[in-house]
Amino acid sequence: MFNNYPNPFNPTTNIAFSIPNDGKVKLCVYNIKGQKVKELLNTDMVKGHHKIVWNGRDKNNCGVSSGIYFFRLESGGQTSVRKAMLMK
Repeated sequence: MFNNYPNPFNPTTNIAFSIPNDGKVKLCVYNIKGQKVKELLNTDMVKGHHKIVWNGRDKNNCGVSSGIYFFRLESGGQTSVRKAMLMK
């Protein structure tokens, strides 16, 4: 997974990543307390480069507060974590 851009962001950020093989991909957003804020992806994808946009909203479609968030990407038995900052 690459760093998100822009970072800090408001109101959206782009999350770019590449996967080496076809397979299940899971991408979730967590807050600083480690609580899951939103699941952005949980699906089978083809290998290659991909991009997804997070709009700063939680699983209930409510805007989240300013602060630090973590993106966790799981694919092919590997996990990658990146940090992002939302500033309102």
